[in-house]
Amino acid sequence: MFHCAVSTDSPSPLLRYPTVDELGARAAALAALHPGRARLRRVGTSRAGTPLWLLSVGHGGRHVLVVAGPHANEPVGGATALRLAERVLADRRLREGADTTWNLLLCLDPDGSRRNEGWLAGPYSLGHYFRNFFRPGFLEQPEWLPEGAGGAVLPETRALLDVQDELRPFLQCSLHGVDIGGGFVELTRDLPGLPQRLARAAAHLGVPRELGPYDTLYWPTLGPAVYRIPPPRPGDLTAALTEAAVDSTWFHPHAYGTVTAVVEAPMWGVRAVEDASRPADADAVLRTVAGTLRRDTALLAGILAGVRPSVSAGPDAARLLAAVDDYVLVAPGIADSWEPGTAGARRLPPLDTARLTALALSARRIALRTAGLLHQLVRRAGDGPAGVLLRLDRLIDAWCADYRDGHGARWIPLGCQVEYQARVVLAAFDLAGRQARGDPGSGPPRMSRAGR
Repeated sequence: MFHCAVSTDSPSPLLRYPTVDELGARAAALAALHPGRARLRRVGTSRAGTPLWLLSVGHGGRHVLVVAGPHANEPVGGATALRLAERVLADRRLREGADTTWNLLLCLDPDGSRRNEGWLAGPYSLGHYFRNFFRPGFLEQPEWLPEGAGGAVLPETRALLDVQDELRPFLQCSLHGVDIGGGFVELTRDLPGLPQRLARAAAHLGVPRELGPYDTLYWPTLGPAVYRIPPPRPGDLTAALTEAAVDSTWFHPHAYGTVTAVVEAPMWGVRAVEDASRPADADAVLRTVAGTLRRDTALLAGILAGVRPSVSAGPDAARLLAAVDDYVLVAPGIADSWEPGTAGARRLPPLDTARLTALALSARRIALRTAGLLHQLVRRAGDGPAGVLLRLDRLIDAWCADYRDGHGARWIPLGCQVEYQARVVLAAFDLAGRQARGDPGSGPPRMSRAGR
């Protein structure tokens, strides 16, 4: 386990990830306790009828928008949103002193988040996480705009777009979680000074910084663990996931002068993701990683073909199968793009240990997510082919052991995850506020210790 080097005490300490209902209840309690400074309103409704709650703190003329829970399996953002609300309520310099209203969207995908509640309370082991993991298919993830803003069909997406158009925030922070790896930030506009702030927060809290994430493989680097999101451009699904930013709610408010920061906080940390040394034979490592992904995907595709007839009518089967099909579809192309000697591999940036580790973690992640979803499909159907559940259990156990023993993956305490993410958001707030005023040498009154 990673050790938090500083206290992460909070007026409302979190010992586990909050559920969707708990987020709403705690936000309502904060609004009731601080009626002059906080208010809670419903800004939309999910596909399953769950309210989308926006907690606003302060009455300033400038707006910050914080979006939690955009990915169903990344619950840290909801806990961070509550922590930020507590901080802003406790420190008027973050409100009146900065002429700012903080707007916290507590969970953008509550329907998907509910499907992860089987692991939210722990135990926080890799096997328990992946066996209860859920993340919808690409087209059901509400931050993406594959048909542009005008073609957005998900009610969650429409609600977020409406809030963005209403508030026109100078800063938007999208709160994400990395299941295995390290912390990093993706920006639509540069925020000079953020890499240094991130490095201090990570060092104080024992969180590894990811110096070459799979998500940013082809993106410009603005500083260690900080990356520039390229403007959206058309492409196939593989390109959208690995090479280009598809049209998204990250860029929708760009015309208002908004800077969007996608703040990634890890659950299990791996120290090698911040190792910038060069391996003796990067091509050999890359060839192994690509071959492993190709082999694991073929194995899982075979299992999928065998179980599909018996699981397709099971509870929630369509949503689970959509996610499985996405992984099985894109994985071979990703593996091919990494194979040394191919055109795809020649486009890769220099491969140090950090980047190679990130690619190995990503290859294993695709396989584990697919296996975990298949495990759920078979469990729920109750009549899968004989022996398939045991086979999936053995694969999940072996691949989790590779994370734990082969890569040294260790659980980062929840309080540490939340504190790290909150500090990075507060640092982005300080820097974006200075940038919005056009005066990088000044800023709001001295930040509280949590923002430094």
